[in-house]
This record gives sequence, C-alpha cells and structure tokens, in this order.
Amino acid sequence: MAKSRVAIVLTSHGKLGDTGKETGFHYEELTTPWYVFADDGVEITLSSIEGGEPPADPSSLPDDEAKRPESVRRFLKDPKAVKALNNTVPVAKLAAKDFDAVYLPGGHGCMWDMPDNDALSRLVSEIYEKGGVVGAVCHGPAGLLGARLSDGTPFVKDRLINSFTDEEERKAEKEGIVPFLLETQLRGLGARFDGGKPFERHACREGRVVTGQNPASAEGVAHGMLMALHALKQQAAE
Repeated sequence: MAKSRVAIVLTSHGKLGDTGKETGFHYEELTTPWYVFADDGVEITLSSIEGGEPPADPSSLPDDEAKRPESVRRFLKDPKAVKALNNTVPVAKLAAKDFDAVYLPGGHGCMWDMPDNDALSRLVSEIYEKGGVVGAVCHGPAGLLGARLSDGTPFVKDRLINSFTDEEERKAEKEGIVPFLLETQLRGLGARFDGGKPFERHACREGRVVTGQNPASAEGVAHGMLMALHALKQQAAE
C-alpha cells in the first residue's frame, strides 16, 4: 500500500510586530510531529509560506541543549531533516493532489503571514475536500482562517477547533503585539472552539480535522492525524 503523504507548512514571518524581537515557527511543534509521521513511514514534504530557510522562534530553541525537547535534538542531528528545513518548498508550489494531509505547526509568526495567504488557504480546503486530513497546532490554526470550502463557507465554521487561547496569549503578554487574538477570530468565523486549561496538553479531533492548543499538544495532534490517515487507508482497502 502506498505511503501516506503529508505537507508540513511553516511560517516565513520572523518579526514580532513592532517589538524589535524575533519570532518564527516553533521548533517542537515541527519536530515532534515530524517523527510521529516519519517513524510511521509517512512521506513528508516540508514547506513554508515563502520557501527557503524559514525563521525559528528563538524561544523554542534554548541555548542549553539539555533543555531542548528530545525531538528537537534528534531533528538537529538528522542531516536529511535539517536539509529539508534549510530548503523548504514555497507553499504556492504545492498541489493538493500530491498529499493526503496538511499540518500547520505554530509559532507567533503564523499570525502575520498565514491568515491571508491564498495558496495556503487553497491547499487546506482542497486537501480536505478531496478527502484528506487537516491538522494544526497552537498558532498554526491561523492558517485555517482564510480557507473556504468550494461553496464559500469558512473552513472552520461549525467545526470543532482548538488553538492557542486568548487567555494563553494574555498570559504570554503578547496581546496587543499580535495582530489579533486567534481564538476570537476562530469563534467569529463560527468555529466550535474547544479550549483547555492554559499551557496544558489539549488536542481535539473531529473526523479528518485535528487541532491542538500549544507546544505540549503537538504530539497529540500528530497522533490524531495518523489515526485519521490510517482510517482512510482502511476505508480504501475495504
């Protein structure tokens, strides 16, 4: 049976508003699902909004290697993985027909360049409408905001969705720095928002859509996506 194929799309935005500080994608939200997928035999294509080497949120890569999550240490010692990260494919060059799933890691950068990116919005909606799986974690669900189904309905409308919560954003002291509050935007589009306790693991799956709240939830999102992919394979085999 053919391998499942997943596109992982990272933010290319590296500036935290007007603060002068750097941001980007969150390492653990990339690397933990990367190995959940890879260790299951999933074929991964690593993409970003602009392509090339995307910026990483410095806070997600502690100088002290011992403080880095195990998956981050493994990724940075994996030449194939590092090469993929240094040479990501621009999202505009991805075609939905080539993938069974799309996964959007977070990092505050997502809040700037994902909501209005037409290529990303189209990729999300087309993969879903052809029967594929959609996953996102933390600020990654910002990449779901612009997606519309073929009848014009917002992708998140009436759907069980989770993301970094407004409460977490306030506790992280980023309200007023980020261009909007993600939970508020998702609710405004009609999502059935399912938030958990601040900074605790929380992921939710509804059919072929899996979303999670924060870095600690990335593993749960990846496993939920795998379950959905396995279910699709089983259906195809019957």
